[in-house]
Amino acid sequence: MSKVITEDFEYITDNLTSLHRLQGSTVLVTGATGFLGSLIIKTLDYANKKMSLNIKLLALVRDETKVKNILKGCEITVIKGDICELPEIPDNIEYIFHCAAITKSKEMVEKPVQVIEGIVNGTQNILKLAHEKNIKSMVYLSSMEVYGATNPELEYVKEDDLGYLQIQNARSCYPLGKRMAENICYSNFCQYKVPVKIARLAQTFGAGILKTENRVFHQFAQSAIKGEDIILHTDGASSGNYCYCADAVLGLLLLLLKGTDGEIYNIANENANMTIKQMAETVSNKIANGKISVIYDIPKENTFGYAAPANMKLSSEKIRALGWQPKYNIEEMYVRMIQDMKEA
Repeated sequence: MSKVITEDFEYITDNLTSLHRLQGSTVLVTGATGFLGSLIIKTLDYANKKMSLNIKLLALVRDETKVKNILKGCEITVIKGDICELPEIPDNIEYIFHCAAITKSKEMVEKPVQVIEGIVNGTQNILKLAHEKNIKSMVYLSSMEVYGATNPELEYVKEDDLGYLQIQNARSCYPLGKRMAENICYSNFCQYKVPVKIARLAQTFGAGILKTENRVFHQFAQSAIKGEDIILHTDGASSGNYCYCADAVLGLLLLLLKGTDGEIYNIANENANMTIKQMAETVSNKIANGKISVIYDIPKENTFGYAAPANMKLSSEKIRALGWQPKYNIEEMYVRMIQDMKEA
């Protein structure tokens, strides 16, 4: 475990005094070998060892071989299975983090049916399990992509400010699927009183990023490490909302323990909003100290499956009312991520 990740776990456990409420409970994490799923597992495992919480961690995964590399050293119970065909889980479960979903843009374009089935059917299965187990709390990890094209006159986009999404676009399988999954969560809350909270996450990165990650922030970091120019396949005008991973995990745990059932919360650092072009230039000039350049190579077709250009700034007012306050800005996010990547 790198020094940076240890610092992150200390930061989370020191700033969440309500963690003791998980004492002796069982927590299920779906998508446990994904980036945020694995960080939730690792954080709770760290809290177990630091605070003697005796939390039983259930990690639902499709590929057990990834567990050895990604969750090495964690004391967990591995459950092999797919959220679309859930295996029997005999344990009592008090808490659930539903993180599982296909997040690679290329797969959204090439396999939209599988993407939307996983989101919609998988979420319904997890909520059915939550109802059967009579859980205490659940957090569903949604995405800022559900907003689509919002009103450009809005200074900040709040949870009710949904915009337009194009139905006849294969890439829309992801944001439309997430919208449907959110409604499934709310419907289960209304009808069965399932205590679910919905987290709309900004793009999240930092220390602990997986080696298989291929989104632009990881590509930019790799370019800085290798001293290679950053290649942009768009004009970079799309505005992004970002959040450091430890800040995000702290927010997710806070929602699990203090969020209001049936409610939706943005998790985004309002001070970490910039265009892709600005981010590329920040990495080029400040992280790589001007030793690399930003090059544009824009194809005629969107063969990379990038989301439609967006220009919005997410409001985090609602989750900040619970006591959440993000710590790290964009430059710090890159410095910490790169430091961890070099130690890995």
